[in-house]
Amino acid sequence: MLSHRQVNDEGAAGTMEELEHTCPQLWTTLTQPAIVAKETSCDCSAPHEKLTIEQARRGTPADRPVRIYADGIFDLFHSGHARALMQAKNLFPNAYLIVGVCSDELTHRYKGFTVMTEEERYEALRHCRYVDEVVKDAPWRLSPEFLKKHKIDFVAHDDIPYSSAGSEDIYKHIKEAGMFVPTQRTEGISTSDIITRIVRDYDVYARRNLQRGYTARELNVSFINEKKYRLQNQVDRMKEKVKTVEEKSKHFVYKVEEKSHDLIVKWEEKSREFIGNFLELFGPDGAWQMIQEQSGRMLQALSPYQSPAASPRGSPSSSPTRERSPSLSPVPMRRRPFGKPSPPPSPKGASALRGSASEGDEK
Repeated sequence: MLSHRQVNDEGAAGTMEELEHTCPQLWTTLTQPAIVAKETSCDCSAPHEKLTIEQARRGTPADRPVRIYADGIFDLFHSGHARALMQAKNLFPNAYLIVGVCSDELTHRYKGFTVMTEEERYEALRHCRYVDEVVKDAPWRLSPEFLKKHKIDFVAHDDIPYSSAGSEDIYKHIKEAGMFVPTQRTEGISTSDIITRIVRDYDVYARRNLQRGYTARELNVSFINEKKYRLQNQVDRMKEKVKTVEEKSKHFVYKVEEKSHDLIVKWEEKSREFIGNFLELFGPDGAWQMIQEQSGRMLQALSPYQSPAASPRGSPSSSPTRERSPSLSPVPMRRRPFGKPSPPPSPKGASALRGSASEGDEK
């Protein structure tokens, strides 16, 4: 550890006293907001030697942090501010970042009206993770006395010349002293850009705040504009309801189409299955044809037996029986001894019988 010596007040020869740095150390945790400097946060009595940028980048001195100062307005604190402070914090291995915030009085005088008050801007900086200390009511132009009082080693800011208060670049003397370290601006984001968006979409934000309960007087809106904004809000609500109904209707129609498609697919599958079963049962080779054939055979088997001799010669046994003439009566069969059926009458006998029958009728 580096130490510094000085002669004590008693003036004893050779008596030396070591003085250690008691400078505030950089934050290692994020459980508390950054401290606020009163007169100065560094009450260290050890001599504060001037450093070069090369020494600071090598990590020296080892017994105290390198004190970096960055100042600004920080109105509507945004990511561009945070990135600039992050760069300043990471310039050196052991950097202690002090941020100066200008008051409303100085800002309104040299730059213009702010959206946030100075207290709001102070608190925004205190809760940035890269900030170790906040200086309230910071000066617009840095004087050697201010730099000495806060024991500042380097000043961080973007390298673009900042013309203000009658000067082409208020950081010119810092650059000439070798105490300036540049940071890069973040393109596409700035306080002026945010304000421009609000002004451009003024009607939208006025309507939104009226809808959220702010009065026309608080918004500095005229009576006619207030009625116009409220009517537009009602129209927007109706459009939103119609849009919601349309979305629900589309969802319902989609569900119905999906269900209908599923039903059609199932119906086609079932119809194919039904047709296949029908053809299997009633087709030419199906079970119904087999059942009919089997039933026909059974009916033939159960019908009375007919002898082939009873049918005329040459005619098949299965041919239908001829109808007999009503004038002809059946020929009575003679009784024969048991077990011997009488033979059928001969043709001559049959004709004789027919002749005798006719004679009997004539009488």
